[in-house]
Amino acid sequence: MWQKKAKEYLILPEKIEQRVALLRQEGKAIVSINGSFDIMHAGHLEILYQASLLGDYLIVALNTDSSIKNYKGPNRPFVSLEHRLEMVAAVRFVDFVTYFSEPTPCAILEKIKPDWHVNGAEYGMECIEAPVVKKYGGKIVLVNKVGDLSTTKLCNAIRSTCESSVH
Repeated sequence: MWQKKAKEYLILPEKIEQRVALLRQEGKAIVSINGSFDIMHAGHLEILYQASLLGDYLIVALNTDSSIKNYKGPNRPFVSLEHRLEMVAAVRFVDFVTYFSEPTPCAILEKIKPDWHVNGAEYGMECIEAPVVKKYGGKIVLVNKVGDLSTTKLCNAIRSTCESSVH
């Protein structure tokens, strides 16, 4: 099953420091990105691809289900953490995937200490991750959205289509 293969790319949060240390011993540059990646779409793939071009290893940190509920509401996420981890791990240009349950990714970034941290341009250079990333000499890189793609817009379109087909 492909899910078993996807688990090979998972690094548990409590083991992320060890794994990153091994990568750094090899002289490798680490790129990080975080988010919920709930209902993956082409915009997610674009930002992940752009991030992968910056260094040797791309680590994607996903919000846990409870973390997403806290900031997006009780009806989110649509896709469980287990399945989101598997889907992101299946993306060819993602090297590793991990997760965090805190409201922000700052604690996991303290462990990763990325050389580059990628974020959507809408969050700006002074995004919530910036102080931690800069503290260890890393740089923030912003990527523009692909058109108007967003999970929220997809959900609204699906809801609208479903409601109109019921009537």
